[in-house]
Amino acid sequence: MTLGQIYNYLDEVSPFELQESWDNSGLQIGKKEQKVTQIVLSLDITSQMVETYKEGTLFVVHHPLIFGKLTKLDFAKYPANIIRQMIQKDQSLIAMHTNVDKTHLNYFVFTKVLGFECEIQEDFMLQSSQKITKDALYTLLKDKLGLQNFKVVNEKEQINGIALTTGSGSSMMDRCQKDCFLTGDIKYHDAIKAQSQNLMLVDIGHFESEQFFAAALEADLKKLDISVIITNSKNPFKNITL
Repeated sequence: MTLGQIYNYLDEVSPFELQESWDNSGLQIGKKEQKVTQIVLSLDITSQMVETYKEGTLFVVHHPLIFGKLTKLDFAKYPANIIRQMIQKDQSLIAMHTNVDKTHLNYFVFTKVLGFECEIQEDFMLQSSQKITKDALYTLLKDKLGLQNFKVVNEKEQINGIALTTGSGSSMMDRCQKDCFLTGDIKYHDAIKAQSQNLMLVDIGHFESEQFFAAALEADLKKLDISVIITNSKNPFKNITL
C-alpha cells in the first residue's frame, strides 16, 4: 500500500479536521506516493523503535513527533535526532492526537478498559451516572491502568457519577457534571479550584491513561491489507519508593 492510501483511510476512521487548532496531527514525515511495508502502532516514537523496525515502516503514533515550533534541526537533540534516523531508513510517520482522543481513545478507556457506561460524550469528556465507592474506584484504577499511587482532591467515600478525559484534561473540569473527574497532569491551581467546587479529582497519569492508543485503533487498522504491529513506548517517569 502507499502512504497516501493509508492516510486517506485513517482520515475516514478519525478525521484529521477534528483536531484542535493548537495540535499537529497528520502526516509528519514521508510522502504520500511512497510504498509502506508495514505499520507500527504506538503511543510515541522512540529512537529504539526506529532502529528496530525495517525500512519502509510507517509509524502511526498518538503524540506528534513535531509539535512545537521547529526552527532548526540539531541532530544531537530531540526531535531532530529521530527525524534524521527515520529519513535514513525511508520510514514515515503519521500522528493521530486530539482527533483520535475524540473518536476512539477516551471512549475506549472509559468503556472498554474501566467498564463505565457512557451517557454523555462531549468532545474529550465522557460522563456516567454510575455509582461507585472510593475503594472500588481505586482498585479499578490500580488493576486496569497499573497505577500504584493516586493524587486525589476532595476524596469522597461514595461517588455518585464519574467523568473522564485521558491525558491532560483538568482545564475541562467546569464541564464535569458528576462527583468525580478522572484525568492526568493535574496542576496545583486546578486542584485548588476543584477543592473550592467540591469536585473530586483523581490524577490517573498521562501515560497511564493514554497507553491504550494502539489497542483503541487496532481493530480499524487490522482491516487494511498490510501487516500491523502493536507496540508501545515506555513511561518516561519512574516511581521511586523511599
